[in-house]
Amino acid sequence: MTNALYYGDNLAVLRESIAGESVDLVYLDPPFNSNANYNVLFKSPTGAGSQAQIEAFEDTWHWGQEAEDAFDQVMRSGNTDAADLLRAMRSFLGENDMMAYLAMMAIRLLELHRVLKSTGSLYLHCDPTASHYLKLLLDAVFGAENYRNEIVWRRYHRPKGSQFEARKFGKSTDSIFFYSKSDQYNFYIDRVKTALDDDAIARRYPNKDEKGRWCSGPLLRSSGMGARPNLVYEYKGYIPGPAGWRMTKDKLQALDHVGDFYWTSAGTPRRRVRPGDEPGAVIDNLWIDIEAIGSQAEQRLGYPTQKPLSLLERIVKVSSDEGGLVLDPFCGCGTATHAAQKLGRSWIGIDITHLAVSLIERRLKDAFPGIAFEVHGTPKDIDGARDLAIRDKYQFQWWATSLIDAQPYGGKKKGADSGIDGLIYFRSDAKTTERAIVSVKGGEHVGVPMIRDLKGVLDREKAPIGVFLTLAAPTQPMIAEAVSTGFYDLGGRKYPRLQIITIEDALHGAKPAIPLVDTGAAFKKATKEAPPQGKLDL
Repeated sequence: MTNALYYGDNLAVLRESIAGESVDLVYLDPPFNSNANYNVLFKSPTGAGSQAQIEAFEDTWHWGQEAEDAFDQVMRSGNTDAADLLRAMRSFLGENDMMAYLAMMAIRLLELHRVLKSTGSLYLHCDPTASHYLKLLLDAVFGAENYRNEIVWRRYHRPKGSQFEARKFGKSTDSIFFYSKSDQYNFYIDRVKTALDDDAIARRYPNKDEKGRWCSGPLLRSSGMGARPNLVYEYKGYIPGPAGWRMTKDKLQALDHVGDFYWTSAGTPRRRVRPGDEPGAVIDNLWIDIEAIGSQAEQRLGYPTQKPLSLLERIVKVSSDEGGLVLDPFCGCGTATHAAQKLGRSWIGIDITHLAVSLIERRLKDAFPGIAFEVHGTPKDIDGARDLAIRDKYQFQWWATSLIDAQPYGGKKKGADSGIDGLIYFRSDAKTTERAIVSVKGGEHVGVPMIRDLKGVLDREKAPIGVFLTLAAPTQPMIAEAVSTGFYDLGGRKYPRLQIITIEDALHGAKPAIPLVDTGAAFKKATKEAPPQGKLDL
């Protein structure tokens, strides 16, 4: 299957583009406004215009028509367990943000159950804000008998300082609910054993001799293991009972040859088990060995909810095979798709913001040079760009800024127009980071006043360069006005202070003339991954 990214509502994409029984592994980290006051989530909605939405970096769910439609779809889904549970939740919670979140998650979980193979698994990642409600929904959709684990991931070994001032315990963990579609699911725990640290080795191997640490291990099978006549033989005058030795005679002789066969004071044969004889510690449901991505971490891309790559690699390894299909319906900055590509799986990522899709495109191309994948739902030509500008001017702005490698401005929130839609950071010298300001216009009519407005923003912000990114072709007076702004001189090289780029030219690769871009000031580049041995990234 071709690897693919989809821009759009994941519910629509699942229904229209993902076949039933086609996915081996689903990982989802659905956004939720966990930083809000918990009690706010249970207040009644205000304002008739409120509707459920997910915005880049800002996860907000409200009770409105979209949530009401999702609730109605669950009622008519044919899954009586999910319908009965959701009806009871609404009776208990009322119509508030939490209920909107649960209604829209319920209908999506039903679709995710549909696309999973019978051997497939789902991992839902969440924090404690709504985890107890989500667990009930998962039981209703997948069946309580298919619940496998609640994995507790300790994100931080030390709580943040502000948590010590609160009248409650610090929050350092997330939950990851692990469900299978049936009891015949793929699961390979041996793939994710971890090496023992020094303290664990000392505890597990308390004895020491001239060869190092060891612990005592059995050489005889217990009677409960049943009779094994082929393992009943004499060694050094000792003949075991019907259950026999734990190994063949040649292996027992080899063990004795290296000095790891010994007799207890009671005359029972035993073996010395040493570190390295075992592949490592088996992972349980408490994951404390993977730290959250810190602000200065090398793999950090600048996406606030980014999860560590090692966390997703563990999930992908344990619950899928090479060549299997991994789906992330809330793919954010694309860590699941990155892990799947690295480990030789096929993948599908879905997100409702152009910002996320653009970030994932850049991340995958940085990490896997030459990678090929499809991108659905984003404009591919000028007609598609016009359509997006008409449908959603904010998504158009976020998409347009990505064409020229700019960072959306203002926390990616819808708000008052400050004259700044994007920023491109660059270095003017070894210690100074400057900003180029981007203004995006998606209308069919542009004129000289817009250029003058951008000039005013450059003066107000003391920015050396401005970029006017326009869907409509600029007029000659606009070009003349831009030229009159002059040049930014850096080390003897002159850059036009106000540059005009059309969306059509940007679609064909046009970029503003700007000094060396400081990628560390916005979204960082992903670290390049070495291709798997014997495999090509196709």
